[in-house]
Amino acid sequence: MATRAAPAAEEALAKSSFTRISPTKVRQVVDLVRGHHVEDARRILKFTQRGACAPVAKVLDSAIANAEHNRGLDRDELVVVRAWVDEGPTLRRFRPRALGRATRVRKRTCHVSIVVGRIEPPLSTELPEQAETRRQRRGVAGTGSAETQSSREGRKTAPESQGDR
Repeated sequence: MATRAAPAAEEALAKSSFTRISPTKVRQVVDLVRGHHVEDARRILKFTQRGACAPVAKVLDSAIANAEHNRGLDRDELVVVRAWVDEGPTLRRFRPRALGRATRVRKRTCHVSIVVGRIEPPLSTELPEQAETRRQRRGVAGTGSAETQSSREGRKTAPESQGDR
C-alpha cells in the first residue's frame, strides 16, 4: 500500500478512522470539495443531500481547527489541498434467509483524511515591461511578424481564372 506524504508546515491534517459508511459513497462527496476554499467546501457539504456529508464535514471542521490552533494559519486563506478515502475493515454479519440458509451482509467502513493548507499564488516571472515589449514585437493586433503578414496579403487576392474547363 502506498504511503501518503506528511503535511507540510503550511498544511494541517485531520483523519476519521473506522467511519461506518461505504468508501465509495464517501469518495463521491470528497470529490466535490477537493481543491475548494474551506468556506466553499463547508457550504457544498451543507447543501449536498448525501449521508456521507456529515462525517466529511466533521473531518473538514477538525482539519480547519488543527490549522488554526496547531499551525497558526488564518481560516480565510485555507484550501482543501488533498482529501482521500481509504477502505477500512469490513464487518461481516449474516441475514437469515429461506430454507435455513443465511447470506452475508458486508458492513463496510472507511478512513477519511483531509489536508487543508495555504496555497501560494503563482509568481509571474515576467515583468509588465517585458510583456509590453513582446506585444510591440508582435505588432499592434498581435497578428504576427511583417513577413507573415505580407504572405497573407498575397493569399487574399482571388486566384486567376483558369479558363473554361
